[in-house]
Formats: sequence, C-alpha cells, structure tokens
Amino acid sequence: MSDIEHSATQNEARRAAPGRPWTPQEEPRQEALGRYLAAVAAAASARSAQEPEGALGGEAPEGPIAAAPGPSVREPVVLRVRDVMQVPAASVPGDMPFLEVAHTLTREQVSAVPVVDADDHVIGVVSESDLLAKAAVMAEPHRHGPVGRMWQHRLYEKGRGDTAATLMTFPPVVVHPAQRVADAAWTAASARLKRLPVTDYRGRLVGVVTRRDLLRALIRDDDEIRDEAESLIGQHLLDPHAAHVTVEKGVVTITGRLAKAVVPELLASVRNIDDVVDVVDNVEAV
Repeated sequence: MSDIEHSATQNEARRAAPGRPWTPQEEPRQEALGRYLAAVAAAASARSAQEPEGALGGEAPEGPIAAAPGPSVREPVVLRVRDVMQVPAASVPGDMPFLEVAHTLTREQVSAVPVVDADDHVIGVVSESDLLAKAAVMAEPHRHGPVGRMWQHRLYEKGRGDTAATLMTFPPVVVHPAQRVADAAWTAASARLKRLPVTDYRGRLVGVVTRRDLLRALIRDDDEIRDEAESLIGQHLLDPHAAHVTVEKGVVTITGRLAKAVVPELLASVRNIDDVVDVVDNVEAV
C-alpha cells in the first residue's frame, strides 16, 4: 500500500471516531481499526490489480520467493481462513420452525446462523433481523399504506415465512478455508456482515469466521511481527545478527551492514509479512 493510501485509511478511521475526548483505551482501538482498514484496503488493491488467485478463494499456491545466497528461503507465512475459523459451526436445517431458530440464536449467543440442507450444504443465513421481520408481521399482520407496502414488500413477504428456509437471506455470502484472511476481511467489510460461513469446495459447512476473528488475525502485536521478521531475515542471511529489527505500530525498521545483492529481496520479503504497515530501510549496503 502506498503512503497516500495508508494516510487516507487513517484519516477515514479518525473521521469515524466519536466527537468526544478519547478514553485511555480509545486510542489503541482507533490505531487497531486503522491498521485493519489498511489491511482490507491492501486486499482490495490486490484485487483491482488482478493478482493471480485460485478459483475458490486462492487455493492455488503463491509464487515462491527467489532464493538469495545462503540457506534456502521459505515464503512468508500467509494466514488463511482455516487458521482462524471456529469449528464446529452452529447451523439450523431449512425446516426448523421460527421459534426454534430464535432459541438456537439465543443458546449459541450469535446474531446469525447458516441454514443447511440434508447434505450440510449452506443454502442461506438466518439472522436476528430476519426474525425481527417475522415478529413484526406477527404483531401487525396488515401493513398500512400502499407506499409503505411497496417499499417494504420484500421484507414483509419474508416475514410471513415460518421456517428457517423461508426466513433466511440467500444466496449466502461464504468464504473458503484456503482464502487469505485479508481477502475474507474484505468480503466481510464489503458485505457488511459480522459472521461468514466457511464452506468446502462442494459448498458444505466446515466452520464459521467472524469479523472479530479476522481482526485479531490481521492486527498482530509488534512483538509477533518482529519475531516473524527476524525469522525471515535469518533465512536470507548467513549471519542473522548482521541485521537489527525494531517494530512500532506495524512499521518495521531494519538496520545493519548487508550485502547489496541481498537487500532488495530481503526488504520485499519483510513487506509481505501480514500486518506490516511499512518497512523503513536503514540498511548500509556493502
């Protein structure tokens, strides 16, 4: 992500902040939100550039990093949905009655659940808002006013359903276990969904991932980023102590005296680490 794009995402996060003095906990929260937006924007930028990706959520392997002199080099760890999803995932059958769906949401303490058929294929998602529409129709079966009926026709018709299949929202927005966490975060943000069913290549439910799961995966603390950067540098250099790494708010600073031929590939590899906001090059190339 360019400095201009990163600045824009930070400004967007600040504009979304409430117009009151921040509490001690608010500033770290806003910083985390800014970094989350930056990660989502980076995924969007990769999509617009038509980055090669597998058919169902990037199951094709990513290209390896060119080897530098010294030990063999592994590509950076890329978090996938399968690494952060929750299993098993609660679900309801399509023929489950309205009241039982409501009890399931309460028991599982979730705002939505996938609706599955007899073979566990995800056919839709039923949420609290779907149940609220049903409850409203039950309380007032006849909506008043032709304009109101036209404007709310779809919601009203859905609210007349009695089972999960007739109340659910479809087609469902799903993600796949092999998708990158950043891409799943983009899907959740663009669809404005808090929970996403995770399905296999046949459309069968295998788990669920929430925005909180994605946020925690994307917003790693600086110590974790530093450890991964140091591990990656150790794979590029014969002497891993030749480079020193510091991380502050996702910005990685690398210092040391390194061979000129190694530096470009090393910096590019560190930039590819998840949740790295920027890389400051203080390396003396020799």
